[in-house]
Amino acid sequence: MNDDCSEKMRLIAPCGMNCGICIAYLREKNKCPGCRGGNENKSKSCMNCVIINCEELNKNNSKFCFECTKNPCKRLKNLDKRYRTKYHMSMLDNLNYIKEKGIEEFLEKEKQKWKCPTCDGVICCHNGLCFHCNINLLKKRKKILGWEDD
Repeated sequence: MNDDCSEKMRLIAPCGMNCGICIAYLREKNKCPGCRGGNENKSKSCMNCVIINCEELNKNNSKFCFECTKNPCKRLKNLDKRYRTKYHMSMLDNLNYIKEKGIEEFLEKEKQKWKCPTCDGVICCHNGLCFHCNINLLKKRKKILGWEDD
């Protein structure tokens, strides 16, 4: 695995989530470092994530949930169900792909899958918008919803 791949791999959570397409990672303010990054600025959902705080993963020093003897556990199944339903993506599919084809191929597949066709930026899995060319729309929505800090 090359250094560029190792750096990008830190954005792939043990559950198979690509933090590089997460709204918490992509946002401008209080940017999250990803699940494998430090805890400063990490989103609340990640800090409370039962997968990140999984004793089995920590006990066995596993990098991914598929390395665990309890895979897929109830927690991972619930996370996968939520993401399939809300965001049309699957943690279990991601983990199977990584296990079968390796992290480098997975990273390349994700890069293509989530690439904005307009500007080549990254499309967010949580809202389907590019944080580069759709930034004005995102800011407008934020203001309408009362999320803006000004």
